[in-house]
Amino acid sequence: MIILKNNMQENIPITIIRPKKLFSLKDITELWKYKELLYFFTWRDLKVRYKQTIVGVGWAIFQPFMTMVVFSVFFGGLAKIPSDGIPYPIFVYTGLLFWQFFSSALGDTSNCLIANQAIITKVYFPRLILPLSSVLTKLVDFVIAAIIL
Repeated sequence: MIILKNNMQENIPITIIRPKKLFSLKDITELWKYKELLYFFTWRDLKVRYKQTIVGVGWAIFQPFMTMVVFSVFFGGLAKIPSDGIPYPIFVYTGLLFWQFFSSALGDTSNCLIANQAIITKVYFPRLILPLSSVLTKLVDFVIAAIIL
């Protein structure tokens, strides 16, 4: 705590808050303590994603499949990009699974704090839980599409 003096010679206490330097074991134990909250945030996102849509789970299969078809036609058929003896649709689908998981998880984690602003400002919990729940939701899509592979 720093004490400053103003023009009237009054002592005014000022607290300086500094961020922690590293991720520690204490942070991991705090995340473990709130594992039920992580479960409920992930379950909430999954219910919104799959229960309230017409396509549902089919979207997790349809999106990488249609992207694979487009890539196979343009890069495999027209551009003749080699795939080292592997059938080109399987070659493309495998790469697209990882890319779509990474890009969608990154996009969702960058928006999750803004989307959950009302929760963050009212209740304390480790803020890392929100991005983790977004990544776990995308992991479910990845697993569904990987089973198809």
